[in-house]
Amino acid sequence: MTDRLTMYTTNWCGYCVRLKRGLERAGIEFDEVNIEDDPDAERFVLAANGGDATVPTLRLPNGAVLTNPALPDLLAAISAE
Repeated sequence: MTDRLTMYTTNWCGYCVRLKRGLERAGIEFDEVNIEDDPDAERFVLAANGGDATVPTLRLPNGAVLTNPALPDLLAAISAE
């Protein structure tokens, strides 16, 4: 477990770009991991999503995982920690 939000992404994911921009506007710091460059990250995303490489997948500092959340839902989950 880490004390930062982690966003798993790919190079081609438009949803990832949009969510990253929203987090940046909200002042939320996060680590980004590209699953195309990191086999362990890809395995994590596959396991978290029933075998699908769905991005963005986010791991919250408390270990909870959200897949392709809307920004308000993600911000609510972060603030509930």
